[in-house]
Amino acid sequence: MSHLQNLLLDTLLGTKHVDSAALIKLQERSLCVASPGFNVMPSDVRTLVNGFAKNPLKTRREGLYFKEKDYKCIRADDYSLYAKNENTGVIVVKTHLYLLVATYSEGMYPSVCVEATEKLGDYLRRKGN
Repeated sequence: MSHLQNLLLDTLLGTKHVDSAALIKLQERSLCVASPGFNVMPSDVRTLVNGFAKNPLKTRREGLYFKEKDYKCIRADDYSLYAKNENTGVIVVKTHLYLLVATYSEGMYPSVCVEATEKLGDYLRRKGN
């Protein structure tokens, strides 16, 4: 298992409030690592990368279509996208090299998912990633 995959599993899934997580390479627009069973399709990668590439206000207005679901965007800025669909959600944090993606499902606390994902994003940015 890679160092990056260990980071995802320990710092995100270890909270028990992150259902699945992945790192997407920004330049290559490709999946780097993901938690077991979390398959991020190329179309989903494009959706997330484009969510940051276009005006964040537009993303906030239009929402996201991720993993065959429409998500209402509740935060969109230069470094973070938060979106929800009923009792599930997706958190995306941008670093220099990656998009860090975390999902939560019913029964999990979105605030814990957000905090863990943002902290890992800060850590990766400090490391130059």
